[in-house]
Amino acid sequence: QVQLVESGGGLVQAGGSLRLSCAASGRTFDTYAMGWFRQAPGKEREFVAAITRYDGNTYYADSVKGRFTMSRVNAKNTVNLQMNSLKPEDTAVYYCAADSRRIGPGMGDYWGQGTQVTVSS
Repeated sequence: QVQLVESGGGLVQAGGSLRLSCAASGRTFDTYAMGWFRQAPGKEREFVAAITRYDGNTYYADSVKGRFTMSRVNAKNTVNLQMNSLKPEDTAVYYCAADSRRIGPGMGDYWGQGTQVTVSS
């Protein structure tokens, strides 16, 4: 069982930056691939980024590639999502996910409660 708690959301102007964090409980954090997803009002939840368990390889949705950077610190049971050059279309609730087997859009054994990101134009 893994519990995930996101933080770092807020209101920012277009072109600005935010850094989201996800803190995980449990002693087996490094056995989980981690991901970020988002859901905008009236839309389905979509994949944003993911990172592998040990070697830190990352994967990004085309819409955020070059602007967002995901990282993890296994010693601190934490993953981060650095979001730069934010656009109004990045406005959504951002969710952290953990998965012991899958990585990418289909992942998600465990989910956090989400954190709101609002980008004003």
